Amino acid sequence: MRVEDLRGLGLFHGLDDVQLGQLIEGGTEVSIEPGVELFHEGEHADYWWVLVDGALDLVRHVGREDSVVGRMDVPGRWAGGFRAWDERGVYLATGRGVFEGRVLRVPAQVLRELTDSWFPLGGHLIQGVYGTARSIEATARQRQSLVTLGTLAAGLAHEINNPAAAAARAADSLESVCQTLITSLDRLAQGEISATQLAALDKLRREIEPQAVGLDPLDIADQENAIATWLARHGVERDWVIAQPLAAAGVDLAWCERAAAVLDVDNLEPGLDWVASTFAAVTLLSEVKVSTRRISDLVAAVRSYSQMDRGSLQPTDVEAGLESTLVMLAHKLRDGVEVVREYGELPRIEAYAGELNQVWTNLIDNAVDAMDGVGKIHITTRAEGTDVIVLIADTGPGMPPEVAARAFEAFYTTKDVGKGTGLGLDIAQRIITERHGGTITILPTPTGTTLQVQIPIRQDPHR
Repeated sequence: MRVEDLRGLGLFHGLDDVQLGQLIEGGTEVSIEPGVELFHEGEHADYWWVLVDGALDLVRHVGREDSVVGRMDVPGRWAGGFRAWDERGVYLATGRGVFEGRVLRVPAQVLRELTDSWFPLGGHLIQGVYGTARSIEATARQRQSLVTLGTLAAGLAHEINNPAAAAARAADSLESVCQTLITSLDRLAQGEISATQLAALDKLRREIEPQAVGLDPLDIADQENAIATWLARHGVERDWVIAQPLAAAGVDLAWCERAAAVLDVDNLEPGLDWVASTFAAVTLLSEVKVSTRRISDLVAAVRSYSQMDRGSLQPTDVEAGLESTLVMLAHKLRDGVEVVREYGELPRIEAYAGELNQVWTNLIDNAVDAMDGVGKIHITTRAEGTDVIVLIADTGPGMPPEVAARAFEAFYTTKDVGKGTGLGLDIAQRIITERHGGTITILPTPTGTTLQVQIPIRQDPHR
């Protein structure tokens, strides 16, 4: 390549022939061929590419397809070279040849040295351009995060819907049971049951403790059939209705005989109906309590996860944060994923709890994706000197060395758009290192992937 090839490019206005010669000497002429890729999205931007003639398409991988996001077809257009000013700089798109031509490829280090020598202000300008690119990428990540938030919200809604529906069904059934309870008492009154008989029946009822009974479902079914047969022989018309709650409560035939000895023939059915209704009411109330408690636990987990009632730097329970994160990701952990917890005795640490929960979300979500939704996640915590250690390991295929080497780079991902949490490991690393003075590393393991997070128990006020 000759100086004359660059002299007419607007990009180089202001440079003399000596400077253009230095640029050519430090770079290499590369031919453009249609369909041939010169640089690739996500790779280190180690070179600065200046178009001399021809054309390149700028292509980004979106979902399962490649989309053209721009075209370099005007001489003087350029791409890459970001590592001249940022060691984490990567190509934001793939450069693919469209029309035959040439580009000048200049190493990023050479570009930095020349610009510092010729025009130091130019370095600041390009840093501004790079900052704009980062801002655009951050906006895209924010959109991904919103999609992820919607997924978490949908999963949480499903988790809450189950106990809410159970509580609603129990409440509906409880209304019917209460009506039966009142009706049976009315029938007992019409049958002129004595106070002595009612007291004796209530004493028999209190001998049974439904909550303490844990019979096998098959045993309950057998007992229900036996009680229904006994009731039918004693002239009880609603035997199939009364038998079920009695059997579920643990009533046996001997108890039924004792009840029959207390009640006369006319009061046997309403008396047993009243007892069965009280047992059914207790069972249904227990279901309502369990369901509403589950809803309360979920709300508490969301509150803990979001830390919406917490200040910035606060004493933080690491185990509670991990547990609330597991609740938020329960929709992904339910089928095929086993979570093994091995929590040590941990002190509370000084931390930004909400940000830590974002890190746990990212690491656990990555583990689930790595295993394709089937496998085991092992979470281990321990105190070690002045630090707390958290290990999150999966039984997936493991992380290839080339991926592990770049896992903490900005904008680097192996997932398609819309997959994952939208929080890259580079951001997780910044939360741990810059915000908490800790470290996050990928440990070498024979199988699967293990990430270790190490956080100081007390923050350094001078950091």
